[in-house]
Amino acid sequence: MLESNGGEQRPDTWLSLQLLLDSALPIGSFAHSFGLESLVQDGRVSDGASLRSYLEGMLRHSWATSDLMIVKAVYADGDHGNEGNYLYAYEIEKLVHFQRLAPESRDGMEKIGRRLIRLAPELYPGVNFRPLQETIRAGGSFGSFPLVYGIICHTLRVPLRQAAEGYLYTSVATSVNAALRLISMGQTEAQRLTAALFPAIAEAWGAVSGMDPSEAYSGMPLSELAMIRHETLYSRLFMS
Repeated sequence: MLESNGGEQRPDTWLSLQLLLDSALPIGSFAHSFGLESLVQDGRVSDGASLRSYLEGMLRHSWATSDLMIVKAVYADGDHGNEGNYLYAYEIEKLVHFQRLAPESRDGMEKIGRRLIRLAPELYPGVNFRPLQETIRAGGSFGSFPLVYGIICHTLRVPLRQAAEGYLYTSVATSVNAALRLISMGQTEAQRLTAALFPAIAEAWGAVSGMDPSEAYSGMPLSELAMIRHETLYSRLFMS
């Protein structure tokens, strides 16, 4: 079972969370655009304004309603005394994982998550991640990024709201960093855009905070099609 501290929040919880949100975290997310590259080549995302529109849609109709449901399921398991045996979370992970229509996207989420669980013992040496690692090796979990992220946050006693908004933030930051390599946009504009999306992040979490994880869905068909078509692009900078 993952070690805990009796339900009390650790004094360094806030700083521990920052490691997971750092864009320099070496888990390979920089190599994935999750369909954004296709949208740029199609001309649907071409500047800061269209990028913001895309990110607002992903926040409200994809990341919050799908990935965050895995994070919520992790906390539901833990709050019912099931730490180390996140059976409900594994079920929701499977539901969300197969809702990702593009094989590249499913594979990308697995690669990022599995790199994170390999890195986690180095970042948090006081936590025993062996049960989760064994579950992944045995095929009981895909080890996808939102699941691993959620379990780490819950084990560190990060409040659910902070974990959820942190996940949405890192999703935005990863997409903005990808856009910097795909469209004409400077670092200052990128940071301004990210900051401007803070209210949308809070609103996206607020909209799904009472949602049952079993109702997870993604309502961004254009994005899904872009992810599917990515592997057929003539030239590619990203893996997905």
